[in-house]
Amino acid sequence: SEFNGNVSSCSPAVWTSLFQSCHKEFLFQPTGPRVTYIPPTLPEDEDSIFAHYETGINFDKYDDILVDVSGANPPQAIMTFDEAGLCESLRKTVSKSGYVKPTPVQKHGIPIISAGRDLMACAQTGSGKTAAFLLPILQQLMADGVAASSFSELQEPEAVIVAPTRELINQIYLEARKFAFGTCVRPVVVYGGVSTGHQIREISRGCNVLCGTPGRLLDVIGRGKVGLSKVRYFVLDEADRMLDMGFEPDMRRLVGSPGMPSKENRQTLMFSATYPEDIQRMAADFLKTDYLFLAVGVVGGACSDVEQTFVQVTKFSKREQLLDLLKTTGMERTMVFVETKRQADFIATYLCQEKVPTTSIHGDREQREREQALADFRSGKCPVLVATSVAARGLDIPDVQHVVNFDLPNNIDEYVHRIGRTGRCGNTGRAVSFFDPDSDDQLARSLVTILSKAQQEVPSWLEDSAFSGPGSMGVAPRKTFASSDSRKGPQGGSVQDDSVQSQSAAQTAHDEEEWD
Repeated sequence: SEFNGNVSSCSPAVWTSLFQSCHKEFLFQPTGPRVTYIPPTLPEDEDSIFAHYETGINFDKYDDILVDVSGANPPQAIMTFDEAGLCESLRKTVSKSGYVKPTPVQKHGIPIISAGRDLMACAQTGSGKTAAFLLPILQQLMADGVAASSFSELQEPEAVIVAPTRELINQIYLEARKFAFGTCVRPVVVYGGVSTGHQIREISRGCNVLCGTPGRLLDVIGRGKVGLSKVRYFVLDEADRMLDMGFEPDMRRLVGSPGMPSKENRQTLMFSATYPEDIQRMAADFLKTDYLFLAVGVVGGACSDVEQTFVQVTKFSKREQLLDLLKTTGMERTMVFVETKRQADFIATYLCQEKVPTTSIHGDREQREREQALADFRSGKCPVLVATSVAARGLDIPDVQHVVNFDLPNNIDEYVHRIGRTGRCGNTGRAVSFFDPDSDDQLARSLVTILSKAQQEVPSWLEDSAFSGPGSMGVAPRKTFASSDSRKGPQGGSVQDDSVQSQSAAQTAHDEEEWD
């Protein structure tokens, strides 16, 4: 009845996913067959490995972004990649990747990591955080003559990198593979939804840099295929998410695994676009006491290169509003974010029925389907991608023109990550959010703060909602850095303080990634 009985125009993949979603929710919870999926072999030619998209017209604005480094005796920032002391191999790969000059997080992060300091880095999404930690790690491994040990039953990587979703960790791996091209350092990636046997065979061929999601990492360690005694670098990307209420136990299990060096005997690096104070306090358990905190620009705030628009809606008018929006503004590379997996399938099916080529990605889709959905979106075959929070963080998809928040998230940090899928690397983008006063009122104050920081127009009705909501005391004062080092005292903080983030919200986000 949701679609008047007419699903003939839906793509087979979306309809299958919709059926599986309903079937799983209402009929039974199957244990599922053994995962046998093996991803396609990656291309080895240089053109494919070093493919990149150009920086946007606002890239030079990065030079004007304020940076705050707190902690004792931070090293001097670099101004060019030549000052980074990279070996010839890395200098070539940096050049082939299209990097001309370092971004602020790279200018400060690279020398901090090269100096052996622990780091908590906070910078807007799309600002070059991945290269900021990969380049100094690979440089040190190469300088020490590290080489992959082939065909060993037990591999002992020197670096372990953890991220919350399969798509993000695979993206980090591809970057590591690119920078390590033509060297003796070998990165490997492990994540759920793919044949464990296939990944173990890849590990046994040699592994210096192991990238993984927490569940699969713990699995291969528990099987005795990976030892941790040689780990020198432990990296958490999207660190705030990795330490939230859903992921924290797995992180503690990982650092407590047999052989894992203590925090005093390894270098721990954390990167994210948002750092609530409670996460900073928790992160201190994983870092040396003299760690440095790097805050770049209005971190935790939304990128000013993204035009943010809000539309006041009711719950039952959202679908029609979305369709009108897509037909009015065009469908060129648009990501639509919804709150639940089932909603993702229903909205994708609805848009397909309305002749809008659409695909969806969420935690209940098989890994093969998730990868196909991203491939169809990247290629333009399906220019609209409906997604849950599984796609909100870190995904670097070229030329995403629009982000639509069909459902606003439960907390402001997730909003920042979502709209960061567009307006990346100096390019401009647009984000449109549907605001339902009946369900989104608790987010109003935080949204007004975010819009003000990014010099965006604040709708009068949204400001009224912010001031008139239950317990409202007005909008939080502006700060240059939305997330500050909590060690500084009460002036530190983030816009997270203005929002509601319940345990159920954190658990919902955690459930988006199956760990098997």
